[in-house]
Amino acid sequence: MSFKSLRFLTLAAASMALLASLPASAAEKVSLRLKWLAQAQFAGFYVAKAKGFYDQGGLDLTINPGGPNLNVETLVASGNDTFGLAGGTETVLLAREKGLPLVCIGVTVQTTPFTYVAYKDSGITQVKDFAGKKVATWFTGTQYTLYSMLASAGMKQGDLTIVPQSGSMAPFVEKQFDVAAATYYNELNVLKAQGLGDKLTLIKPDDYGVIVQQDTVLVSEKYRNEKPQQVQAFMNATIKGWKYALQNKKEAIDIVMAASPSLNRAHQEAMLDEFEKLVKAGRGTTDGILAIDLPTVEKMQAQLVGYKALKAPADLSKAYDPSFWTQVPATDKKF
Repeated sequence: MSFKSLRFLTLAAASMALLASLPASAAEKVSLRLKWLAQAQFAGFYVAKAKGFYDQGGLDLTINPGGPNLNVETLVASGNDTFGLAGGTETVLLAREKGLPLVCIGVTVQTTPFTYVAYKDSGITQVKDFAGKKVATWFTGTQYTLYSMLASAGMKQGDLTIVPQSGSMAPFVEKQFDVAAATYYNELNVLKAQGLGDKLTLIKPDDYGVIVQQDTVLVSEKYRNEKPQQVQAFMNATIKGWKYALQNKKEAIDIVMAASPSLNRAHQEAMLDEFEKLVKAGRGTTDGILAIDLPTVEKMQAQLVGYKALKAPADLSKAYDPSFWTQVPATDKKF
């Protein structure tokens, strides 16, 4: 071997040793604030973390649970959390109106995930039958859906008694009010488990032209502008996680249960089955997971402005940014 060749190999070995001694590029520490406690409704995020999808994108993600005293929009806007999973269309638009610099980059639930329920023996089968009745709803944005349904049926809010609804369905079961709100994946399953499924009438918002997309993925304008690569990595991993979760539901529930062992597995399995229908509804199947349906957003915004829940229309080009979703590989976001 020549001196020149030996010198080259020596230098190469020294370079490799130097590279090996350098610390690996640190992953970007980010957090996701959920709208509620760990459950199958959020399976895609937990699966993406457990399967290493965020790690592969260079993200060290912490999933923070939500709760009744935590406001996702404020936490993300202030920078306390990097990303957030908030409520529906009304949440995004009202946050913008309040001056919170938030951007929606994806929407998990493509159609209204809740219905209003009444007992069949009450004779209530449509919104017009709400007149003179006591109707319960959550005042977390869901009340706007009720208001829109009433307006669609030509009714005024004063035609009925609207009362706040808690997280428990016990008052409805005990017939303390005539109508209650229920998500398809949670409260309705609870009522069915109590043997009430056949005794209920569902009055669905979608039947009145009121479609509310829910579980919106938020990020601050600042983080979006300063670190677009990390936002893209988050979207790629999240969508990949949701697709894997829905194609491997047993494993997905295993992962969710590991995050919160006290959960009832049967209830979580039923929740994921119903949630899958909502994720795949509308553009969820035609366009892909977490698609943003702007025409539906525009219609909901017009309804909100109509009864003055919003003072004026928001600039949707600032409130929604579908560019990151667009760049996710089609094979990952389509079923």
